[in-house]
Amino acid sequence: MKRFFTLTAAAILPGMAFAHPGHESGQFIGGLSHPVGGADHLLAMVALGLLAAQIGGRALWALPAAFVTAMIAGGLSGWAGLPFAGVEPMILASVVILGALVAMAMRLPMAMLVPGAAIFGFAHGWAHGAEGPAQGLLPYALGFAAATMALHLLGIGIGKLLRRDTFLRGIGGGTTLAGLLLAVAG
Repeated sequence: MKRFFTLTAAAILPGMAFAHPGHESGQFIGGLSHPVGGADHLLAMVALGLLAAQIGGRALWALPAAFVTAMIAGGLSGWAGLPFAGVEPMILASVVILGALVAMAMRLPMAMLVPGAAIFGFAHGWAHGAEGPAQGLLPYALGFAAATMALHLLGIGIGKLLRRDTFLRGIGGGTTLAGLLLAVAG
């Protein structure tokens, strides 16, 4: 049974890492589906919410706001065709690093966390924009921004619901491991 799960994961993880269905439609739904269609985006965005919940205070709004604001700027850059070498490694790094920060219960200063969230948000946004439609960018961008905020709120909700640092740390460790597996699978 263990071998079955290992082989199944090895077969589906590469496709999950870079499969983003629906973004070609150019509609709100296409943008909405893009962040949830790829494990890399999904994991990073929920992990950012977990981190915000774990830290609390200003982090609850500042980290998601920095991520989404920079993500929209990155989306415009990607859509415009501006170059961004290493965008996929940056996205995978966001999964690993955000998960590790949660796993280690890191309490970094907001002066480091907010710019870090913005850098990761820009990378995710660039990928959304570069893979987005040639026409209809506005509804698409609104869709991926809404989905991202929902995923951040999901992470915050999970973090607030669990309240036990041990559980959050375990989820963070699992996120880091998943990011590493995605990197190896890619």
